[in-house]
Amino acid sequence: MTALTPPVPARTGPGTGTAATDAAADGRASRLRRELRAVHALVHRDLLRLARQRTSTALMLLQPVLYLFILGGGLAALIPAGALGVGYRTYLFPGMLMMTVQAPAIMVGVRLITDRQSGYLRELLMAPVGRATLLLGSCAGGTLVATVQGAVLLGLAGAVGLPYDPVLLALLLGGMVLVSFAITALSLALALGLRAPEAFHTLLGLVMMPLLFLSGGFFPLASLPGWTQALAAVNPLAYGVDVLRRSIALRVPGHEAAGGVEWSGGRPPLPLEAGVLLACGVLALLWAARRFSRPE
Repeated sequence: MTALTPPVPARTGPGTGTAATDAAADGRASRLRRELRAVHALVHRDLLRLARQRTSTALMLLQPVLYLFILGGGLAALIPAGALGVGYRTYLFPGMLMMTVQAPAIMVGVRLITDRQSGYLRELLMAPVGRATLLLGSCAGGTLVATVQGAVLLGLAGAVGLPYDPVLLALLLGGMVLVSFAITALSLALALGLRAPEAFHTLLGLVMMPLLFLSGGFFPLASLPGWTQALAAVNPLAYGVDVLRRSIALRVPGHEAAGGVEWSGGRPPLPLEAGVLLACGVLALLWAARRFSRPE
């Protein structure tokens, strides 16, 4: 008779399917925690810088406030409310919110260039995290700081004739998050192609002023020549101002969001404009992450 062989016990050590799967899952979880900690550290660094640099933060907020009350007050006497549907200060307010978040969002690109020159960026690249994670952390920090500064200007809503409606403030805050994210991502994408802060500032001086005037923040886009309206249709700042202005129109009776972006003679829906703004930021960040992932 053939002797019966005892059953071989199942192996549970390293190399078996279950143990290998658990180890792989633990490794992925550990790496995810490491990447999230890196993003948190970069965001925390930007918040600390915001808390310490109070003078520069106040100066950034001073410019849109002066525009709102000096320029807005002067032109309010010249531009009748019937031409805009609202008073000029109320009309100008979304543009000033966009200007408020624009400055700190652009500074993220400047810091990327200066970090590269000082060697701090090289030290960051030595961390055991992906390069795309470092870029995401910088973008998240810049978006948060810009939104915080824009939220400060929301306190002046009553001074321009807007109610302190919680829903309205939440809509404007959400719009500023979108605008801050898009501008921060574009700033990072632009900064990756430049080596000197002076070149970055020069390029911004050439680009940002036309984008500001083509955003509809100061006057209706419908009053511009036809060829400039076509340029406004591809201007991210125009969509940002339009999202903020139309958010006000949703909550304030009689407030007309006049003179915004038009597609083929018609206004795109508000969710579509917000989606365009979000897509612009995502595409810019993905392009920047792909470029940043290349070894220098």
